[in-house]
Amino acid sequence: MKSIIVKTVFAFCVLAMTSCSIIRALKTDGKNGPNVYSYKKRVVDTIANGEQTFQFPVGKRADWIDTLHFYNYPPHCINMTFSDAIGENNREQGVIIIHNGSIVYEQYWGDFSADTYATIFSISKSITSLMCGIAVDDGYIRSIDDPVTDYLPELKKKDPMWQKLTIRHLLDMQSGLDFDDTYEFTSWKDLKMLNAMAKLNYGHNIRKQIRGLNFRCEPGTQRRYESMTAAILGVVIESASGKRFADYLSERVWQPLGMECDALINIDSRKHDMAHTFGGITMTLKDLAKIGQLYLNYGMWNGKRIVSEDWIRKASEYDASNRGYHYNWYNLSYEGFQKEEFPGYYAFGICAQTLYVNPHKNLVIVRMGTTNNSWAFIPDVFEKLSNVWIEE
Repeated sequence: MKSIIVKTVFAFCVLAMTSCSIIRALKTDGKNGPNVYSYKKRVVDTIANGEQTFQFPVGKRADWIDTLHFYNYPPHCINMTFSDAIGENNREQGVIIIHNGSIVYEQYWGDFSADTYATIFSISKSITSLMCGIAVDDGYIRSIDDPVTDYLPELKKKDPMWQKLTIRHLLDMQSGLDFDDTYEFTSWKDLKMLNAMAKLNYGHNIRKQIRGLNFRCEPGTQRRYESMTAAILGVVIESASGKRFADYLSERVWQPLGMECDALINIDSRKHDMAHTFGGITMTLKDLAKIGQLYLNYGMWNGKRIVSEDWIRKASEYDASNRGYHYNWYNLSYEGFQKEEFPGYYAFGICAQTLYVNPHKNLVIVRMGTTNNSWAFIPDVFEKLSNVWIEE
């Protein structure tokens, strides 16, 4: 009996210490968590576009896509059309395909449209990676093999492991930090991790949370997906550049690419003003396609170099090491799929937000939506579509 009482008291103490961020999350977004429109309830910064905007020209529509039966997805083993494969019964979503720099396919379902603002979740990590490459080009970051303590010296007073953690480790999810992207509660350990994830998303001071982190192993020895790595990368970029993330992103990407709309990015609070570089960017579908086109152009836009070609190649070339994950971008070896003859690469977020780029076929494909209930894995759908692409 005494043992049960002690365990119960301990459980309540843990719950009391860890529940604040979870309660804040429930109050903000409810039990189902954030959705693509949650930004309306969050504190945000604006990523401003410029006076000059760019619009993709419209080419001949690839109508053949609607009737092409190309996909055989186990365990259902059904030959699906493109619309079936991306989940036509999803209530709100949009898909756009850019081929040779022109729109050849554009389709929207429900209330979703080209002007819909939606959060792209972890595709934000890939944009943060882009900004890291730009910061290297601009000379703010000397090398991605620098330890993060060169840019966040306050961490030198913490665990000695911080001085072994490099920017490259952050880009490749090899931090060794004791942090999990946990969304479910099945044990008291899960509660602790769930609270840490809720704190990252709903807390008011990301820098303070970073200072309290511990390590589970030495950096560079294991790969584990952690949103905290992109959060730290965002702090490094801000500290190195001396600029707010939203302002730097506006200056070096949004304005040069002629984005049609401002974008938004969640921040921890007005007081601390730290951007959610791990998953907080909200934008429109066509502007996201421009990020893909920039990568397709190996960092060039309208004759101007935005980021080095070397950075794009290291992020995008097919490489099964690190489970196909490099510089916050994926190739399909990450999911264990067979390599196609002409492989692409992609950025991916909750709700199957997908930015797919295939340099072999000169394709950029974007899917954004409110949910995903397709039988298929959207990046693999786009990979298979690109491999049967019909030139017109």
